[in-house]
Amino acid sequence: MSMTMTTDDTTPGPLYAKLLGETAKIDWQDLERFFAQGKLLAVARDLDLVSVAEAIANDDSAQVTQWLSSGFVERMQASTAADYAVRKPELWAVVVSPWVCVQERS
Repeated sequence: MSMTMTTDDTTPGPLYAKLLGETAKIDWQDLERFFAQGKLLAVARDLDLVSVAEAIANDDSAQVTQWLSSGFVERMQASTAADYAVRKPELWAVVVSPWVCVQERS
């Protein structure tokens, strides 16, 4: 399969494309068990969900640590989980075992 893409530094790699294909809209009730297991990572709306998943998959600890320390990525908090259960917002998720990265979309 051949695809013509630009040659700038922002060209997605094969892992990004794979993760993008595995990213899907999901209901909170389908995520609750992962929350209960402590495996949900909340991703800020300012970030590209797939790029976060790619960094985790590539074990890019410097980037992931930066996001964690700045609060852009965090383990799902109980207050956020309760809010999602009530509001039922549009959520998108992608699995990067053992984590499930979740992002609210407006």
